[in-house]
Amino acid sequence: MKLDLDPEYEAFRAEVSETLAKNRHLAPTSEDKGYKNARRIAWQKLLIGHGLAARTIPKAYGGYGGEPDILKARIIAEEFARTRTPGPMAGQGISMLVPTLLELGTEAQKQAYIRPTIEGEMIWCQGYSEPGAGSDLAALRTSAVEDGDHYVINGSKIWTSTAKQADMIFCLVRTDPAAKKHEGITYITFPMSTPGIEVRPLVDMTGSANFNEVFFTNVRVPKSGVIAKPNVGWQVANATLTHERGMLGDPNATKARFLELVMLMKDESVNGQRLIDNPHLRDRLMKLQSEVYAMQANGLRITTSRLKGEPAGLAGLIVKLNGCDLNHEIARLAIDALGELGILYEDGEHLRADGSWQWRYMYDLGLIIGGGTAQIQKNIIAERGLNMPREPKLAKA
Repeated sequence: MKLDLDPEYEAFRAEVSETLAKNRHLAPTSEDKGYKNARRIAWQKLLIGHGLAARTIPKAYGGYGGEPDILKARIIAEEFARTRTPGPMAGQGISMLVPTLLELGTEAQKQAYIRPTIEGEMIWCQGYSEPGAGSDLAALRTSAVEDGDHYVINGSKIWTSTAKQADMIFCLVRTDPAAKKHEGITYITFPMSTPGIEVRPLVDMTGSANFNEVFFTNVRVPKSGVIAKPNVGWQVANATLTHERGMLGDPNATKARFLELVMLMKDESVNGQRLIDNPHLRDRLMKLQSEVYAMQANGLRITTSRLKGEPAGLAGLIVKLNGCDLNHEIARLAIDALGELGILYEDGEHLRADGSWQWRYMYDLGLIIGGGTAQIQKNIIAERGLNMPREPKLAKA
C-alpha cells in the first residue's frame, strides 16, 4: 500500500492547516452550546466558504461547490483532528438527509432544504423507530392515508433525537398496508410545527432528554414532501442509514477524542504523579492508541475501495460498531484515570471538562446496546467469517 501523498495533496494539507491556524480564534468554545448558536453558525459558514465543510455540495444549494476528491476530504478531517480545531457541524440533517436529497430529492426540495440545513439554521429529526417494531424497522405501523394532495398521518415514533428542537422531520410511514413488509413504505419530510404533532421528551441514562416520543394525530402533510416516490421508502431509508453509519463511526472524530484523552492524562495528576506516567494507565492508553491506528487503517481501506469504485464490504460494515465501542472505551479510561473525580457529573468546582467524559461514556454505551443493533451487526459479521476483537463492556449497575 502506498501511503505517501503526491505533492499536490501535501500542498493542500499545508493550505488547510494554515486556514485553521488563522481562523481558530473564531471557532466556538465549550460555552457555545445548543442548536442555532450564533457563533457555531458563523463558524460553519466560514468553514463552508473555505471549502472545509459542505465541500462538494453545489454552490446553488449553499455549498462550496468543489469537485469530489476522497483524499482531500480525508486530509481535511485529519487536520481538524490533528490541530484539535472544532470541526464542521454534523448531525441528522447535515450528515444524513442532505446526501440523501442530493441523490434522490427533487430540485425544489434541494433548493428549500439544503442551504439552511448545512448552515445550521434548519434542524432535523429522524422518524424511524417505533414502539412495537424494535430493531425490525420494516415492521413500522405509522400510517399515511392519501387525501387529495396530502397525506394524513397517524401513529408514533420513539427514540427520536432532537425532536424537541427540530424544525423538520424525515419520516417513514406506511402508505400501502396491503404490500409486503419492506414495500408500501414512504419516506416523507414535513415541518414539526404541523398541527397534530406532540413531542414527549425521554430522559436517558445520561440524565438528559436526548430522545423523544413523537405522536401523530391526523397530521396533514403535503405529498410534495415525499423523497423519490411513494412506496419505495425502504430503499431511500437505507441510503440514509449508509450515511448514518459513516457519521457515527468517523475514525478522525475518534482520533480527536483520543488526543483529548492524551492531553487530559498529561495535564492531570494524582499525588504529584501525572496520569500518563502511571504505568497501568499508560498501558491502557497505548492499547487504545493501537485500536485508533487500526481504525484509521480501516478508513484507508474504505478510501481505497471508493477510489476504485468498489463496495467497501465488511470494512464499511464494522465502522459504526467498532467506532462506538472504541469511543466508549476512550471515555472509560478518562473516567478511570480521574479516580474519584471521574464519578462527578453535575456542576461542581472539581468537575473536569464540564462532565463531557461521563456524558459520552453513557451516551456511547447507549449507541452500542440501543435497539440491539450492535449484536445484529456482530451476528452478520460472524456469519461472514470475520470475528470482532472484543465484546463491548457494559457498565456495572
